Amino acid sequence: MRPRRLWTSCLALSLFPLALFTLAQDKKGNDKKAAATQRETVAKPLSEKERKRREEKLRKELETPYRKWLNEDVTYIITDEERQAFKRMSTDDEREQFIEGFWLRRDPTPDTAENEFKEEHYRRIAYANERYASGIPGWKSDRGRIYITFGPPDENESHPSGGSYERPPEEGGGTTSTYPFEKWRYRWIEGIGTDIIIEFVDPTMTGEYRMTMDPSEKDALLMVPNAGLTLMEQMGMSSKTDRFNRTDGTRLGQAFGGTPARMNQFERLEQFAKLQKPPVVKFKDLEASVSSVIKFNILPIRVRADYFPVTENSVLTNVTVQMENRDLQFQAKEGLQKAAVNLYGRVTSMGRRVVTVFEETVTVDAPTELLGEVSKRSSIYQKSIPLAPGMYRLNVVVKDVIGGNMNNYEMALHVPHQDMDKLNGSSLVLADLIEKVPTKSIGTGQFVIGASKVRPRVTETFKRDEKLGIYFKAYNFTPDEKTSKPVGSVDYEVVKNGSNEKIVEFSEDVATLPGASAQQVTIEKLLPLASLLPGQYTLKLKVTDKNRNQTLTPSATFTVN
Repeated sequence: MRPRRLWTSCLALSLFPLALFTLAQDKKGNDKKAAATQRETVAKPLSEKERKRREEKLRKELETPYRKWLNEDVTYIITDEERQAFKRMSTDDEREQFIEGFWLRRDPTPDTAENEFKEEHYRRIAYANERYASGIPGWKSDRGRIYITFGPPDENESHPSGGSYERPPEEGGGTTSTYPFEKWRYRWIEGIGTDIIIEFVDPTMTGEYRMTMDPSEKDALLMVPNAGLTLMEQMGMSSKTDRFNRTDGTRLGQAFGGTPARMNQFERLEQFAKLQKPPVVKFKDLEASVSSVIKFNILPIRVRADYFPVTENSVLTNVTVQMENRDLQFQAKEGLQKAAVNLYGRVTSMGRRVVTVFEETVTVDAPTELLGEVSKRSSIYQKSIPLAPGMYRLNVVVKDVIGGNMNNYEMALHVPHQDMDKLNGSSLVLADLIEKVPTKSIGTGQFVIGASKVRPRVTETFKRDEKLGIYFKAYNFTPDEKTSKPVGSVDYEVVKNGSNEKIVEFSEDVATLPGASAQQVTIEKLLPLASLLPGQYTLKLKVTDKNRNQTLTPSATFTVN
């Protein structure tokens, strides 16, 4: 047994140096790895793969409402420097601060609570969507872009059906036929010049006008031999084929009586390029701060909020405040009984960051002999505020100037998000007044939504001798492939509460509604209430997109006295 033990011991001793060598090698390898790790912490240029990975991460981060804000809401007015700065933002807090500063830099009256530039900008977007939509949303069209950027033209020569057209001398004179076109004239645009004329032509007859540098593009007879000749061509002093040999980018005939300077090819090219640029920012370094104290007292008020999407990242929020005149104190002044209420509104984020504020004085005047009748009525005020989808707090403070009574009304604003791939809708408004407004008033003033004045009945209580106004907007229908019109229906139903008895029931095709497009369908109805007995009712709508098989079912209750 002893020889075997000795052999085993010798074997263990012989393996011991090998183990020590292995441990030394492992330690040496670990030291190399540690050194390599330390070297990797030294700054070095990004590899192409890493650069692409970071760009992809940034792209995904921007696939949010912020991307929509950048590429839709402000795409025509943001400068290249601002766009690049925004893309370098890495957090939502930075983007929020950038957006706040973006609007402050453009605020013409930074010492006031309202940002008139921002409000006017979103009003223009709403107007463009209302007026210039065709196969694409109105804000994407050329007319929409120019209107949003520079506002309404001072003059608008419109030929919606084309037809016979007497050319001006600078275009060669003579009579021809045209495609539908519009000619806008601005007396002055800052950074571009005076007497700016912009032409939009619809050569496809689909309602999609495009801006053109060539005034001859509207000529429907341009390619027809010996038709639509200019004066010089009629007199044999030039040939129609000469139009196709011009090198100035047009196919105009020879001018009759000389060519004005603005028709020079370089002038036209320069103007066309400048019209593509965002307007100059006037107020680059201005900042504004808002502070207020909210108090509480006992003046009764009613407040409601209605939501009308403009883009995927902006919703016009209409805040309506109603007071009963009997709750106000009147004072004799200048032969009239007068009451006045100071109104202050503040919208904040859920973290109490101030988003916007508004102020107004609401006045009521009445002859002394009619004071009793006026006291039975209501006073109503509305403010339209563009907000991004999300949750907000609204505080409305009112003070009776004469009586001193006050109230602080607080409510949540649930501003909805519009999914562009689904059928969406606005708030359903029950109104005591719906009427069209003059063209110059579209999108401006209290209670104006698009081309209509819609005054909500905040109490939702009507008399039998009144008419119930129904106002609702539906967005994002799937268009018909041939007509580009929406394919769907609207079902109306009025049910008496408690009995579920259907008092009113009818339906209609959305394509037959005035101004209906795939992007937006507006429902405006006045429903006589004479046949309804006193009681409470529910109005139910069912809006159906037949191509997608999607439906909206908004409803609202109202009372008939």
